[in-house]
Amino acid sequence: MDSRLHGNDGAYKICGMKKQFFVYILASKPYGTLYTGMTSNLPQRIAKHRDVLYDGFTKKYGIKKLVWYEAHDSAEAAIIREKQIKKWDRSWKIALIEKGNPAWRDMFEEICG
Repeated sequence: MDSRLHGNDGAYKICGMKKQFFVYILASKPYGTLYTGMTSNLPQRIAKHRDVLYDGFTKKYGIKKLVWYEAHDSAEAAIIREKQIKKWDRSWKIALIEKGNPAWRDMFEEICG
């Protein structure tokens, strides 16, 4: 196997960089409808939400604005965190967003920059 694609620890690597997994929160607008998700390719996933390529909850409520995200080194850690956040009260999610993004700016350009 190509050593640039796989590390000794079993985590996938691309060009020497360890693959990361992301938990993210999208919003329809500040204090609007929220959606929490997980992905291994944040820019691609958010672009698909923005282009309304997913049917369902995000399409129905116009949820396209990336307002919070965090990186994890393993899919397992990201899944645990996603499930944890999904169980939180709405007020806790809002506090999490406002701690790092008080203006509720769309962070899409930041991740694509």
